Formats: sequence, C-alpha cells, structure tokens
Amino acid sequence: MAEVRSPRILEVNWGRILVEGAPQPYRDARLYPGGSAEWDWRETDTHHIPGIQPADVQPLLEKGARVVILATGNYQQLQVCPETRLLLEKQGIEVHILPTPEAVKLYNRLVGKKAVGALIHTTC
Repeated sequence: MAEVRSPRILEVNWGRILVEGAPQPYRDARLYPGGSAEWDWRETDTHHIPGIQPADVQPLLEKGARVVILATGNYQQLQVCPETRLLLEKQGIEVHILPTPEAVKLYNRLVGKKAVGALIHTTC
C-alpha cells in the first residue's frame, strides 16, 4: 500500500495559513498524512500556558504521523505540556518543537519523505 502524503504549506502570514488542498485558509492548522484541518484550541481548552496538550496531537497520531512538528508561534509564546512530550516519546514519535517560521520550513522539507504531522500556530 502506498504511503499517504501530508499536504504542503503554501503560505503563512500572521493569523493565516494556506495549505495545499484546503478549501480556505486556516487561522491555525492541524496537518497530517492525507489532509489538514483547522486547529481549534477551544476543542481541547488549549491555552498558551501550559500549552499543546496530548489531545491536540492525538489526531495526528491517529492519521499515521511518525514525525510531529509543533510550532510555538512567531514569538514562541505557545508552550508544550510535559504530558504531550511524554506521550510522543512513549510512542516512539520523532518530535520537533520550533518557532513557527522554522517549523514550517522543516515540515515542508519532510513532506513526501516521512509520515509527518504538525500543529501550526500562526500568531504569537
């Protein structure tokens, strides 16, 4: 069976991310092998502190991501909960936690090479 490719990020601006195959730009994005979706923080009650929660990354894992990139914002204001790091480590997932511009570059470099997923925060 052929591996499903993650969509490329076409453009990122403050508060807006355009993703290959998406019908419209997102504010923040959840990207995974085979597709993308709006990353709505209200679904998991996520806040800048304590940050990205296990429930935020779970959909990426369910879609087959083996590499996960977590974008902490342009000014690195979004944190990552220790429980999230532990979950990814326990499952043997390669994880990269980077400011948004670097996260986008790495994500696009890995598309088509690895089963990559990402949470991209487009503002602070």
